[in-house]
Amino acid sequence: MAQSRVSTLEGKEIADDYVRTSLPKGRWADTWDIFKSCFGKLVIINVLTLVFFVPAIAVIYVRSAYISQMGFLYPFASNILGTYPVTPGMQGSAERIILSADLLFYSLLIVAGFIASVGIAGGAYSVRKLINTHGQFTVKGYFRGVKACYVNVVFAVTLLMIFVFASVCVSDWAAVQIAEGASAAGPVTAKVFMIIATVIVGVIAMWLLAVGVSYRVGFVHLVKNTFVLLVATIIQTVFMLAFSLIPVWILLLGLNSQFLLILAYIIFLFIGFSFVLLCWFAYTQWVFDMFITPAIKTEKEAKRAKMTPKELEAEKESEEKALARELLAAGKSELIGRPIRPIEGATTIARVGEAYGRAQIAAASQTRLTIEGEVKEYYEQHRGDTRYVEYEKLFAEREKALKTPEGKKGKKKKVSSDNLLR
Repeated sequence: MAQSRVSTLEGKEIADDYVRTSLPKGRWADTWDIFKSCFGKLVIINVLTLVFFVPAIAVIYVRSAYISQMGFLYPFASNILGTYPVTPGMQGSAERIILSADLLFYSLLIVAGFIASVGIAGGAYSVRKLINTHGQFTVKGYFRGVKACYVNVVFAVTLLMIFVFASVCVSDWAAVQIAEGASAAGPVTAKVFMIIATVIVGVIAMWLLAVGVSYRVGFVHLVKNTFVLLVATIIQTVFMLAFSLIPVWILLLGLNSQFLLILAYIIFLFIGFSFVLLCWFAYTQWVFDMFITPAIKTEKEAKRAKMTPKELEAEKESEEKALARELLAAGKSELIGRPIRPIEGATTIARVGEAYGRAQIAAASQTRLTIEGEVKEYYEQHRGDTRYVEYEKLFAEREKALKTPEGKKGKKKKVSSDNLLR
């Protein structure tokens, strides 16, 4: 069912600067080989991606510094000694400060997501290229991926960041309500609902990223195919997404452990983003190959895809001459020495049954004339092809050599396969 619904992705694969080749091993064995053999390339991709996350990191850092500074400036307890002046009660003030800060800084984080999307688009395209070509990567290709995939990536990132913003603000609002003595039932329910909604949207956003970076489709088909593939592979998606986000789990655990926090920073500095993208795109490519016929080419076709038009023309001419020499060695023949129209696509011959009249005979005669015309037309169109011109040229030289075996000094010239094939 899913296979028929994702047919709109057939033939629209984004591969602007590479040709996909067949897997030398299984999907996961090949992914592990890429991780080991292309570790340096993954580090470069990670660093390039990290550069575009600097504004988002700066927003998070300034938010933390702002809240800490407000903690020093505001008194958060009443004057219990009863001295003058009396400090008013500050119940819920800390929570309101955090809510106010998050409204500002998480809205700025949405804007920073537009810049981070540049790195995600380039990194995702480059990692997918590594997977499909088993190791090809260039910095130029990284920015080619930005150009090809940015719009789809920024949509997925912005959607996720809006829900993150809403989830954080609802959580802060719930904390304010509880701190001020209101009933906790409603605020806690809203908080839990928003967290669940954000997780679901996060899973959807990851699939939007996978489809948007892999295929060139419009917005409607992007969303439609995302939901089809997600529903068809929901269990595998949850498992692989949890595995892909290992660097994130280490970072979250590091909030309570100085060692894990330092380890998480090191991982994200060198390989964190690349690891997430490598695991996720290896998995999604496996899913795509299950439902969509992959556009896989041989190594020779991949090499030809990189050649210039002049190189392709020279190669074609060389192949035609080689074929002509092979045919020459077999002896001259009208069947291979002149263009003959192939049977495929020819005019259907009118059938004449046991009982026929003048009309059937006329139709058969007209069909014969049509076929003769097609044969002549095909001959005129292809008589100048390199293979036939070279073939006739070589036989003409051979016949000339056989007719005039005398050398310049009147000595007979030795006729051999060498001078006949030149």
